[in-house]
Amino acid sequence: MRLTLRQLDVMVAIARAGSTTEAGRQLSLSQSAVSAALAELELQLGTRVFDRVGKRVVLNDCGRLLLPRALALLDQVREVETLFVDGAAALRVSASTTIGNYLMPAVLGAYQRLWPQAEFQLEVSNTQDVIKAVADYQVDIGFIEGACHHDELEVCPWVTDRLVVVAAPTHPLAKESATLAQLAAARWILREPGSGTRETVEALLLPHVQRFGSTMHLGNSEAIKHAVAEQLGVSCLPLRVVQDLLTTGRLVCVDTPLPSLERTLYRIHPKRKVFSPPLQRFIDHCDSWRDIAA
Repeated sequence: MRLTLRQLDVMVAIARAGSTTEAGRQLSLSQSAVSAALAELELQLGTRVFDRVGKRVVLNDCGRLLLPRALALLDQVREVETLFVDGAAALRVSASTTIGNYLMPAVLGAYQRLWPQAEFQLEVSNTQDVIKAVADYQVDIGFIEGACHHDELEVCPWVTDRLVVVAAPTHPLAKESATLAQLAAARWILREPGSGTRETVEALLLPHVQRFGSTMHLGNSEAIKHAVAEQLGVSCLPLRVVQDLLTTGRLVCVDTPLPSLERTLYRIHPKRKVFSPPLQRFIDHCDSWRDIAA
């Protein structure tokens, strides 16, 4: 069977108009073209859908069965035709933990206020998992905190992130300016290996403190900051992660001789990926959001 949308469109127009002539006028088709489309439709179905009553045509029982289904199908086609006009999208985004938990909700929220028809699937994992998902085309775009050296991925600087060394207010390092030796001897609470934040903290601190006296590994920044607030150790975390506990006084920034601690967050995608209009619109939005956040 090879039904066409044109045949169904003609059938609906005839049902509404009551004649092939009027249906042809509404569809800007000749009466003979309308009759031919109807004849082909009935041939494909193996049954007539109209009774011929003089110059009029009236839906028969088969036509009454077909009409609501034809209308539903044509409505779906019109929806497909206008699908991307209103900013509809179904994008898959992968983000490393800090970005996924603390930046992406604001980014996606701002985007959906502009384009309410957009739909997102956000996956949050560590940097290495994000890189793998992007390289395997499991997601459309990724955002990472750590380094990426994958040959098939394009790495674009996105947002600058400030990090701070934090401790509970009662911790010895919170009471006075800490020396590098004191930082090296302190108990540190760090993210797990493979985390972008972990790699960044090591790259920023180890050239100065040489080593961490002892470490505790926790799987996410929320757990770390609350462990620090409970005096289990000190940590180095993005300011945006600990801002709430700094505001309430459960954490304080440790005064250190370290230089300014900053890192770059990155947007990644496959080098050979062709951006669809919805994906390009989202990327442009992310870049605009970056400029506002800066």
